[in-house]
Amino acid sequence: MKVALTVNDFLRRAEEIYPDRVAVVDEPDQPAESWGSYTYAEMAARARAMAAHLDALGIGVGERVAMVSHNSARLLTALFGVSGSGRVLVPINFRLVAEEVKYIVQHSGARVLYVDPELEEAMASVECEHKFVIGSASDAPADHAPPQPWVYDEDATATINYTSGTTARPKGVQLTHRNVWLNATTFGWQLGINDRDVYLHTLPQFHCNGWGVLYAATGMGAQHIILRKVDGAEILRRVERHGITVMCGAPAVANMILDAAATWEGPIPGRDRVRIVCAGAPPPTKTIERIETELGWEFIQIYGLTETTPLLTMNRTRAEYDALSPADRAVKLSRAGAPAIGVQVRISPDGEVLARGNHVMAGYWSQPEATADAVHAAADDAGGPEWFHSGDGGYLDDDHYLTISDRKKDVIITGGENVSSIEVEDAVFSHPEVAEVAVIGVPDEKWGELVMALVVRTPGSALSEADLIAHTRTKLAHYKCPKRIEFRDALARTATGKLQKFKLREPFWEGMDKKVH
Repeated sequence: MKVALTVNDFLRRAEEIYPDRVAVVDEPDQPAESWGSYTYAEMAARARAMAAHLDALGIGVGERVAMVSHNSARLLTALFGVSGSGRVLVPINFRLVAEEVKYIVQHSGARVLYVDPELEEAMASVECEHKFVIGSASDAPADHAPPQPWVYDEDATATINYTSGTTARPKGVQLTHRNVWLNATTFGWQLGINDRDVYLHTLPQFHCNGWGVLYAATGMGAQHIILRKVDGAEILRRVERHGITVMCGAPAVANMILDAAATWEGPIPGRDRVRIVCAGAPPPTKTIERIETELGWEFIQIYGLTETTPLLTMNRTRAEYDALSPADRAVKLSRAGAPAIGVQVRISPDGEVLARGNHVMAGYWSQPEATADAVHAAADDAGGPEWFHSGDGGYLDDDHYLTISDRKKDVIITGGENVSSIEVEDAVFSHPEVAEVAVIGVPDEKWGELVMALVVRTPGSALSEADLIAHTRTKLAHYKCPKRIEFRDALARTATGKLQKFKLREPFWEGMDKKVH
């Protein structure tokens, strides 16, 4: 007997085993009559209502449904109501500007677009065949006939998650139901998710479907606490009020919590109870040590990419570390981690991290050449399945733990978000007084890396840093825009005119063991 692995398995189990348990506590500013807090039985009913609504609109199996939203109960439910009925959910980064969202809607071919009410005005120019504001009367679950049954197919695409890479436009990563199911169960198993957990949504839900922890928490009947906007003090208040046990985020989130803890009155909540999972960039060992000593929380690091659903490696404290000092334990935990169950990781002869396993994407939506560039046989591999080429440089130590030491691809990771330097260069160069530009990532204690533009102005130009940054903000999401601009007379190039970015980066990374931060 073979039963297809699909996202429906997680919500179905929660509905059957924990029907009366509160599943989700939504933010208080969401429409109470539509969402608010509700049980797993109600969550499953709402997912079916979403599917029935798509039936009524004539949206067929395999067609795309986009949603641009902050963290919300509706987006969480859509992971099941849309994908679980055979459609493809396209969760869009709510920080993007309208032009960027337009591209994703058009490129994915989405026939339906849901927009967060806070973004209604900003997204007014984005057109779609069926467009709804989340929580509005037209979007409210209606009395439809039961949704049409979907013939379960684990190889069908569940979501298309757009991610910035080495090109000027984001690529749509196709994650199948099998990808999602195996990532969620592996992640949940190694993280120890159980029915007593309370999960705080500090990680954007659009970000690789909340790394898959959303599915794992649902399947185990854990409670979801929605957090729309990340704030260190508010996170501590939620931990105290709701008994939070698990959260995920970039190292910048951990730093916000540590800053808030410095002025927190009374004992830090969650001591010896909270597990915080970090990814996006390797945090400094001092940050890891402070999480243990100042917060009393367990620090866990993972490594992966949207293309790998994302879990490739996990680093969690083990029995052998118990006798170590917090400082020595932090050194051990600063590595990206050991390969997850079912994942193989190796290093190519030129130092690139390669991976294979069931978490690797089906491909990039409508971009077969980009897919072939990312997933192909290794030059020194005699046979077997193809390898995913991560674009990251690293090494495996004697413990078979991975350390990320460099970034081979032209991507900057700032605050856990991928930024294509080429995309930023295009935006900067669109200013008529820019003659040349090179965008690089430079180390920053708060965000890991900052986007920095090195610019040569046209002759006679008096273009200022502030004016150029303001110009890029009309083209790009704010987190992608340069935080610093340095004007130069010329940029280092080869004899053939190619920019030598490694030379441009060198002064900013001098004295550092790793070329990622």
